[in-house]
Amino acid sequence: MLGLAGLAGVAASGVVIARAERRRRAYTPEEIRARLRDRHAEAAASPADEPR
Repeated sequence: MLGLAGLAGVAASGVVIARAERRRRAYTPEEIRARLRDRHAEAAASPADEPR
């Protein structure tokens, strides 16, 4: 029983990883660049933590 449960867990993990990989690969290079620019702009706009 435990072996079957472990096998089912590994299979489910593989499905989740494959689905995420397909979503990631669905972006065009332009979309990726735009998202990175947006994230960089947000990071640059937020005040940095001041050292204590």
